[in-house]
Amino acid sequence: MSARILVADDEQNIRKVLSATLRREGYEVLTASDGEEAIELLSSGTVQVVVTDLKMPKRDGLAVLQYVKEHHAQVPVIIITAHGSIDNAVEALKNGALDYITKPFEQANLIQTIAKAVKTESLSQQDARVENPENEGHRIIGQTQKMHHIYEIIDKVADTPSSVLITGESGTGKELVAAALHHKSSRAKRPFIKINCAAIPRELVESELFGHEKGSFTGAVATKPGRFELAHGGTLFLDEIAEIPVEMQVKLLRALQESEFERVGGLRTIKVDVRLIAATNRDLPKEVESGRFREDLFYRLNVVPIRLPPLRERREDIPLLLKHFLVKTNKRLKRKIEDISPEASLCLINHDWPGNIRELENVVERSILFADGSRIEAENLPEELRQGTEANPPTADLAEDASMKDIVRQATARIEKDLIVKALATTKGNVTRAAKNLGISRKSLQNKMKDFSLREKE
Repeated sequence: MSARILVADDEQNIRKVLSATLRREGYEVLTASDGEEAIELLSSGTVQVVVTDLKMPKRDGLAVLQYVKEHHAQVPVIIITAHGSIDNAVEALKNGALDYITKPFEQANLIQTIAKAVKTESLSQQDARVENPENEGHRIIGQTQKMHHIYEIIDKVADTPSSVLITGESGTGKELVAAALHHKSSRAKRPFIKINCAAIPRELVESELFGHEKGSFTGAVATKPGRFELAHGGTLFLDEIAEIPVEMQVKLLRALQESEFERVGGLRTIKVDVRLIAATNRDLPKEVESGRFREDLFYRLNVVPIRLPPLRERREDIPLLLKHFLVKTNKRLKRKIEDISPEASLCLINHDWPGNIRELENVVERSILFADGSRIEAENLPEELRQGTEANPPTADLAEDASMKDIVRQATARIEKDLIVKALATTKGNVTRAAKNLGISRKSLQNKMKDFSLREKE
């Protein structure tokens, strides 16, 4: 399915040129003649990218940007600006716009910028963007021990200049942790600049990071600051850091160590004060070993490591997430689903969630759409989730009115017991080795074996 682009500009000729160019590239295009119309279109439908002029009647481009940030945070915004208004476009970048294009348009630059935005939006769908009313300061949902440990790290290191490396599978919420680190620091009122390295064409990485001077390469129709400049005084978040080409990693290392760089095609050295946070779903030590990532850069980034656990490692948080997504999705779809049945809850808790929180949110939305009554039943869930529970049916004492907490406790206990039995079988009853394989202490394993009436075989 082609991406849908919203173009907002009060000049009819600009709308026609942009629409024709984008449709030739295979995109679906919606147009708006002012900011108010753009916001109406955004509230009534889904788009992947917004392209908006800065100066428009009724509501300007900055108002459109603010609306997108508040209601469609994953949608990239590209600002249209004249050469004389570039300072305003740069300010828009600091406020969350992905990029800007200048009039008159260079077609190659326009197409490249739109393609980057579409890829950024697609990659952002893998991230978890959820707010936690019980933990407003972090905007992350989770009350398990592993999540509390992450909150403690955030509190300790947020207001320091130290680099942070966030690792974890796609959909675990790495961007949320980066945002929490920024907003809990003294840099909170300064820019928080995000860039997804996987969305940038290889040949444009240097320009994106450090900026370029006018005429430094084909399509460089104006001088443009890079993300390091935009983040001055604030925080720069480099998502998917492992995607940066090896030849660019040495320049990134120098910028981090010296807090200075030159734009592409420029001679002037620019000094910046930037706190760097990086994230990846790759195993960086293995990338270093294979030669795909510089060892010195890895150690420079890995001052404070934070590992986000996948959802299958914190199943006790699933009820909190389900509650949040029920409220959020009901509001968006104008539905009134009040609850989830015990059988459906067990299916959701037993699932391993390879797509993590994003997958869970998508399943909740689909289930709400298919639900006929006031609650989600097991039959409303995708077939692969129901099949997982048929192999592990609810226990006989699971009451119809069982609370989500009871269901989680019961399901978690059964999963833990199965894992312990398998670990002991693999190690032929060696408790010490089994505990190591399970990633827990020997004492913890012994306590759990006692709880589950499992006989120790030393």
